[in-house]
Amino acid sequence: MLNVSRVIPARLHGRRETGAAAELLLVRELPDGTWIAMGHPGGKLKPGRRVTFGPDSAVEIGEVLGGGLRRVTFVGGLDARASLAQYGTVPLPPYIRRPPRPEDRERYQTVYAAHDGSVAAPTAGLHFTPELLARLRDSGVAIAELDLHVGPGTFKPVDTDDLATHPMHAEGYVVSEAAAALINGRRDAGGRVWAVGTTVVRTLETCADEHGHIRPGTGDTQLFIYPPYTFRAVDRLLTNFHLPRSTLLMLVCAFGGYENVMRGYREAVKERYRFYSYGDAMAVV
Repeated sequence: MLNVSRVIPARLHGRRETGAAAELLLVRELPDGTWIAMGHPGGKLKPGRRVTFGPDSAVEIGEVLGGGLRRVTFVGGLDARASLAQYGTVPLPPYIRRPPRPEDRERYQTVYAAHDGSVAAPTAGLHFTPELLARLRDSGVAIAELDLHVGPGTFKPVDTDDLATHPMHAEGYVVSEAAAALINGRRDAGGRVWAVGTTVVRTLETCADEHGHIRPGTGDTQLFIYPPYTFRAVDRLLTNFHLPRSTLLMLVCAFGGYENVMRGYREAVKERYRFYSYGDAMAVV
């Protein structure tokens, strides 16, 4: 199962009415055409104020939603998507210290990315090439697709001792009837469901019934998976090596068992594997 969400150039650098610098990270579009965004400096971006990105692009700050989020409306000549195309940069992970480059718009994507909406790549998929996907299909592997538009919450570390109180930002997903039917048919026939990345796991577990069958649909998920957790829909996981105290690492520990995963991480450190977005991957079976 692949997440075909595509990373958008969601980071916008502009100026406030005072001339001081400001930065917005667009998170997701709302049905009324406004956007949820994160902003810096947050204390200065109050309702009614504007940030200008160019002579034809600006936003007006609307409702402050909490958790660093606010609603913004594009008020210049360019709408949101045109503004991103003209002025946006790829929101590379914070541990990549260099500024984004033009080539990052394609490098920070999976080869099968299709539908705009993510602010971070589903990085387990970066290991795939068109040739590898063709080999999998030729060998009889059924490949299904879904969308989970990854939000900035993927980078938010867990800083609470009570995991149940950690806030997960909502992320939009789409699981088609065809994808659900393919997964359910293979599962009923005794096949195994491989998830390429934690985003696929969270989506399928959100959509699974008590028997592990996937219900198609569109919605939001705030599912935070951590030990102990009983998985219903996913049998195998391909994933990168993640940051300490991240929700991603906790999901992997729930899937593979804490001691097993930590033993694997110790081996990865010893052998100098590459961690994080552009790093190595492991298969948890």
